[in-house]
Amino acid sequence: MRIRQPFLASLLVALLAWAPAALAASWNYRIGEEAPSFSLKALDGKALSSADLKGQFTVISFMTTWCPYCNAAAPHVQKLQDDYRERGVRVVIVDIDEKEKPVQKFARKHGLTCAILMDDDGTVATRFAPPEDFIPDLERHEIMIASFVIVGPDGKIRALTLNEKPEEFDARLTGLRGKLDALLAAK
Repeated sequence: MRIRQPFLASLLVALLAWAPAALAASWNYRIGEEAPSFSLKALDGKALSSADLKGQFTVISFMTTWCPYCNAAAPHVQKLQDDYRERGVRVVIVDIDEKEKPVQKFARKHGLTCAILMDDDGTVATRFAPPEDFIPDLERHEIMIASFVIVGPDGKIRALTLNEKPEEFDARLTGLRGKLDALLAAK
């Protein structure tokens, strides 16, 4: 089933604003676990898999073209790639459940050169999603919209951030950069 963009955007904002802080903290059970494996076609037609990303820190940004938070963060995601590339960090965007044409337009609009992977049916986003009891009214892949994951060189999840409090959304990715800097300093 295709996402109904305006309705889902409103529902996502309302539900994420509602999520209790204690519940939001409890889903972080994934930290330290092996990141779900995947293989997706990139917007440029090449395949990219989680195995290709092992051995380096990888930031995965889950986005859609219609999400206002994703649009706000997109240029900062590219800047993250530019700023951390020489430090051995790879940044990839996983577009959730969209056709290629709007994603190509989104990439041009924001000057994105990092890999954009097409999660055509939301399967990969679902694998990264928190459990069913975290905002049960949304599909698992929808929860991941405007979320970020840092995967370590060993393939384990080191950080996971959801847009659970839209009023605190960090479009400039300051918090994510701080986590990444700490992880890089510790290696």
